[in-house]
Amino acid sequence: MFWQTGPRMKRTMIIIGAFALCLLAGGLGLSLYRYATTPSGTADITAIVWIKPGQSFSETVTQLREAGLVRHPKKFRWLAYLKGDERRIRAGEYVLQGSMPPLAILGTLVRGKGLLHKVVIPEGSTIFNIGQILERAGLVLQEPFLKAASDPGLTKALGVGDDTFEGYLFPETYHFAKGVTAQEVIEKMVAQFRSVFTPAWAERARTMGRTVHEVVTLASIVEKETGKPEERPVIAAVFLNRLKRGMRLESDPTVIYGIQDFDGNLTRKDLQISTPYNTYQIAGLPTGPIANPGRASMEAVLYPSQEPYLYFVSKNDGSHHFSLTLSEHMRMVRRYQLHR
Repeated sequence: MFWQTGPRMKRTMIIIGAFALCLLAGGLGLSLYRYATTPSGTADITAIVWIKPGQSFSETVTQLREAGLVRHPKKFRWLAYLKGDERRIRAGEYVLQGSMPPLAILGTLVRGKGLLHKVVIPEGSTIFNIGQILERAGLVLQEPFLKAASDPGLTKALGVGDDTFEGYLFPETYHFAKGVTAQEVIEKMVAQFRSVFTPAWAERARTMGRTVHEVVTLASIVEKETGKPEERPVIAAVFLNRLKRGMRLESDPTVIYGIQDFDGNLTRKDLQISTPYNTYQIAGLPTGPIANPGRASMEAVLYPSQEPYLYFVSKNDGSHHFSLTLSEHMRMVRRYQLHR
């Protein structure tokens, strides 16, 4: 009898085995689905997790487990493998909560929407100042930033006609992720500069007989000389008037920029130091910008006031007195600076 029922029995066993496998697969699938959609950490956990560039998936899972976000690492790995996400996780800094199910954690890491750090670069900042700001923010160390910001190869690659990015790192509020490189920061700031300094501005510079580099250089001086925004076009006019007459600019901030380790006290001796930036000694503009000017200072140079002034002196309240003649200027210097 057995040999007669053998084939039927075999078919029955195959059907039963297949059914059992389906049940097992369904059970495992249901279990994995419940795991994927159920928070595995405690609701009050909030962790900042930094996934470093080149970090392995295994290291990432260990990091998440140690942060209390993943309680079943093997299931998390299976979930990632089934979704094909184990190689798609992006480097970055992420804020993750224990209330997030594993599926949501994986999605966040794959989308790469990590934590961004706000960085404010004030108008008139030098590349040295910017390096300090980035280092304080914990994003980029100052030394590698300054090296990149003074790399002639990089300036050439980004189309900046100088050996340094001074003047072309537009002062703005930026948001950078942890792990950003000095070059990435520079690329973003130069791109922002180009979005502000439009082709229309470049054409305006050309009609003035100035290059973009000359406009940025003069704007950086205006930025450093101006205490009140409304005075920018007038101060720009003074410098442009002096340039037209072949007069030296005689701007203190240019002298200061050319002095290494300036101690904060500008002396007559400093004015005699010969540098490419000392406008008491050289004719015309310095060799390049002395800071990174904002939009208003560049616009002031491109569209200065029509005042004929040739001199100005600080009134010690953030404003200046403007003069047409040297004799008037010297009287104002005695009044405001020498208090005579």
